[in-house]
Amino acid sequence: MLDRTELKPVFFAPFVSSVMRVEDAWIDYNGHLNMAYYNLLFDRAVDEALTLLGCGADYVKARKHSCFTAEVHVRYLRELHAGDPVRVTFQLLGYDAKRMHFFEQLYHATEGWMSATSENMALHVDMTAKKTAAFPPEVAECLAQMQAAHARLPVPEAAGRKIAMPAKV
Repeated sequence: MLDRTELKPVFFAPFVSSVMRVEDAWIDYNGHLNMAYYNLLFDRAVDEALTLLGCGADYVKARKHSCFTAEVHVRYLRELHAGDPVRVTFQLLGYDAKRMHFFEQLYHATEGWMSATSENMALHVDMTAKKTAAFPPEVAECLAQMQAAHARLPVPEAAGRKIAMPAKV
């Protein structure tokens, strides 16, 4: 019989979240998904990726360490509406002892078009000391494996963009 405790995670490139659905309560007075809920969908996908990396909710409870978002850049590209099924891709762009830089893309799950992107910097934090801390070796090993798988992907065109007014001609 297979001992599941010895199974190592498999890192597909990119990581693809489970299917989620836009809820009726998330629709704003403009008739589409409110901007706050794009972040909720992205965050739920991050939770799935963190669990795969070994630093999800169970890790937070057991180790009293977590990943905190330090910076986010969201682009809204196409409207989503109530009931739309969505999936999020997660691409690890880089990491070091205490940080992760990743890029997410939100897609309509059945029609395949991209609705939004989110570029993120997350910090690994000791919840007791309330300061950054190095990832433990087992999480660092998973990050290295995910990075190796994701390194084969092209860097998304939108990664590293800044917000600025167009130059006047």
